[in-house]
Amino acid sequence: MLPFELFEIHGEHEEVVYCYNKEVGLKAIIAIHNTILGPALGGTRMWPYANEEEALVDVLRLSKGMTYKASAAGLNLGGGKAVIIGDPKKHKSEALFRAFGAYINSLQGRYITAEDVGTTVNDMEYLFMETPFVTGIPVSLGGSGDPSPYTAHGTLMGIKAAVKFKLGTDSLSGVRIAVQGLGSVGSNLLDYLIKEKAIVTIADIDPEKVKRMSEKYNVTAVDADQIVTSECDVLAPCALGAVINDKTINKLRCKIIAGGANNQLAEQRHGDALMELGILYAPDYVTNAGGLMNVFVELEGYSQDRAFEKTKQVYDNLMSVFRIASTENISTNKAADRLAEKRIKLIGGIRQHQHGRTSRPFSTLKEMTNRK
Repeated sequence: MLPFELFEIHGEHEEVVYCYNKEVGLKAIIAIHNTILGPALGGTRMWPYANEEEALVDVLRLSKGMTYKASAAGLNLGGGKAVIIGDPKKHKSEALFRAFGAYINSLQGRYITAEDVGTTVNDMEYLFMETPFVTGIPVSLGGSGDPSPYTAHGTLMGIKAAVKFKLGTDSLSGVRIAVQGLGSVGSNLLDYLIKEKAIVTIADIDPEKVKRMSEKYNVTAVDADQIVTSECDVLAPCALGAVINDKTINKLRCKIIAGGANNQLAEQRHGDALMELGILYAPDYVTNAGGLMNVFVELEGYSQDRAFEKTKQVYDNLMSVFRIASTENISTNKAADRLAEKRIKLIGGIRQHQHGRTSRPFSTLKEMTNRK
């Protein structure tokens, strides 16, 4: 399929940039979906995609999701994302990330990046050598460091909201939760859930992670291909997307889906199917907004306490989504989209009225650009 056909399928994007540097082995794509509310912010993912089309589809879907995530979270940010094609265990280098940083810098603040799957705080430091338009940089450089604990904390708030709405309890004690994926977000979420006295089952494609976490927390582990269909109260996807698909949906044995992964539904119609099955879905981009909230605070002038406090808003945001879905008898993913689209339309209209055009002031970048 041609790139332009993919653009039409996966939403109208303002800009898509291909980044290539043969000498350092850089092949990357930056997608800016929408900047009505502010500069596009979204992490850089490094992954060994099978081909460029797979990478393009991923970055287009993820960047659109970031637009909706920022809007639903009430942040003055737009949506963007970047993917680097390569194995993060084999192909990382200072030169590769600095070359990529130069591409980010050429966009002059329209896109701001951060960590994502396959990238780390150290990688962000290399980017920061070439551009100020990067968040999640080390604390020693004025940043907030790894955003994963905040994503995990927001996800915890999302699980609590879903459990309250579906099961009618304020406590996670004794609630059976299956965590799929033990990366930075999943492992931090596991720690929170254990402290909440939940009954947790875990799985990951990396057997070493599973062994380490099961021994540390004394939790049950199952095979990676079994976790999605295991019997539980809450399924918490915290790995890659599209785990709810035609193959898995009729095998689900959970009451709630609420996790930290992006794009958990393979297609939007799967949200309707979950509704018909009586499974409450906490839309991923509302549930996992804690990391974005954290780096937004970093742009304003970082405060750890304020960042953690802000992630608590995930609870109220999801409750709003659940109420809209219940009142209008629509799926929760449609309700979340409606909430996000309404804010974009209203704020965009205000700015257009004030300035005679859709204004995109990037004033939140002022302190960040001065710190370099």
